[in-house]
Amino acid sequence: MTYLSGYRLMWIMVLFDLPVTTEKERKKATKFRNFLMDNSFEMVQFSVYMRPCPSKEHVERLVKLIEKNVPEDGKVDILPITDKQYENIVTIRGRNKVQRNNPNQYILFQPDIEHFLPESANL
Repeated sequence: MTYLSGYRLMWIMVLFDLPVTTEKERKKATKFRNFLMDNSFEMVQFSVYMRPCPSKEHVERLVKLIEKNVPEDGKVDILPITDKQYENIVTIRGRNKVQRNNPNQYILFQPDIEHFLPESANL
């Protein structure tokens, strides 16, 4: 059995501003959002996506994959944080604090990273 540590389990947050003035730019922005969702990211806010990762090494592989898919004129920030750091998040909806819950499907073991990347991710 693998010991799970809140300091080893990671979250990767992708924050971005993409130009959407022209139809071509909007299509590129949509393609990037779809790329994130195809790679198990969930939308937190319109231009903020997150997903859990089993390790820092997995985060590093995802960063490389994201780099290959960023539109030329896009501004993308990638913030990896530990699960221990993420558990301190404060969420407010309107004027009400909302209790954070772990995702329904949580990674409970550290599988081979290849199982988490699409076949097209030849890094």
